[in-house]
Amino acid sequence: MNNQRVTDDCLDILFRNARSHNFWLDRPVSDEQLREIYGLMKWGPTSANTCPARLLFLRTHEAKERLRPCLDPGNVEKSMTAPVVAVIGMDMEFHLQLGRLFPHNKDAPSWFAGKPAKIEETAFRNGTLQGAYFLLAARAIGLDCGPMSGFDRARLDAEFFPDGKIKSNFLCALGYADHARLFPRSPRLGFDEACRLL
Repeated sequence: MNNQRVTDDCLDILFRNARSHNFWLDRPVSDEQLREIYGLMKWGPTSANTCPARLLFLRTHEAKERLRPCLDPGNVEKSMTAPVVAVIGMDMEFHLQLGRLFPHNKDAPSWFAGKPAKIEETAFRNGTLQGAYFLLAARAIGLDCGPMSGFDRARLDAEFFPDGKIKSNFLCALGYADHARLFPRSPRLGFDEACRLL
């Protein structure tokens, strides 16, 4: 079963026709959809099953207004008009869960305890991977995404994660996009420009 190829329609939805969006229709995203996204993304692999990503879904007007002062000017409108803005964060104490998440090696928590640089590197790498799984899961259930940097990370973390245990990585607007307002797709590098075969 793991070696079955998905259909071309599926590849179009996830990759070839998928776009990053800035303009949104006035159409809600349900809590059930957010749960479904997480239910899919959580199965993506991370090193030693660290699973450091933590998601904060900003759905209400009040929650998004708390986000507004943290945003670069170019990201304000698309964030305020999106049905949901997800903060993709990283748990800087992820290793405390490894006794449960990586049960076949009881030494796993000690690989990180007292090693802040290793925690930071592992959380960033694997949290970013999980953020990519988030985009694919959202697209797979029929939603559009608008991933973005362009925010004051220290200010956002102070506002939403004041205890310092979670740090933000990137943001993603989520909803049903106004496809009529897309600009032409930007080019990508070709295989021979980006890849080497040894």
